Amino acid sequence: MTPNMTRRVAFAAVAIPVAVGLVWLGGPPLAALVALVSVLGTRELYRFGERQGLRPWKAYGFLLAALAAPLAWAVTRSPEVAAAVAAAWPYAAGLLLVVLLLGTLVRLPADAKPLGSAAVTLFGLLYAGLLPAFLVAIRHAGHGPRSWAGTALVFFPLALTWACDSLAMEVGRRVGGPRLWPSVSPGKTWSGAAGGFAGALLAVPLYRWLALEPAGIALPLWQGLLIAGLVGTLGQLGDLAESLFKREAGLKDSSDLIPGHGGILDRFDSLYVVLPVAAALYRCFGII
Repeated sequence: MTPNMTRRVAFAAVAIPVAVGLVWLGGPPLAALVALVSVLGTRELYRFGERQGLRPWKAYGFLLAALAAPLAWAVTRSPEVAAAVAAAWPYAAGLLLVVLLLGTLVRLPADAKPLGSAAVTLFGLLYAGLLPAFLVAIRHAGHGPRSWAGTALVFFPLALTWACDSLAMEVGRRVGGPRLWPSVSPGKTWSGAAGGFAGALLAVPLYRWLALEPAGIALPLWQGLLIAGLVGTLGQLGDLAESLFKREAGLKDSSDLIPGHGGILDRFDSLYVVLPVAAALYRCFGII
């Protein structure tokens, strides 16, 4: 086993049980963990911009990224908070844009790329800060603390993504063939993409049997396969999007924060796309 693989296995052996425990527990501890991931991911995205001469407004982005997951938890647990957010969010969004505009005016001169800096500030916040909060929404939309049902729903799209990534890597390595998108990620192949798509589909019946059904969640097979099909497609596109950003910034990894895995963006690039898609489908199917 290579040193890098040893670090990956050691990290997973610790991180996976902790993650399962925190998702099962839910509530403020889970919201705090997701908030931390959101801030760290936003920090890495801002690093991409800084390498290109941009000056994102870090304090602004970090603060709002940290608030996304706790707000998602509060909305799912309190009808009063949900009603207040539903009524106020357009005005709050407008005011936050005004604050960003004025902050950019005060912070940056014309030769400091103010437009690009404001854009990367907002995009980093929405991409790496807001999208992870959908995990909290999935977990608590219909389930309270200490819930295996809520845990199983959270880990379903995650398990599909991991199955997709694992089989894509294995099939791509063994079969090879034409490159999927060489200008973005030279190592990925069409055979690997097809293998990943198949891996997501094949994981559905196994996960239903091992996790969803024991937790009392009756997810029809066709709904699970539809979720898997979108996860197996859009998750790989999310991976490519993050690779595109890294290529522009001239980086191989978004950071070296996670042993053997790179950074937050490297580990969660597919999930940034998968989580909101899974949440939307859960809502359409009446699961949450």
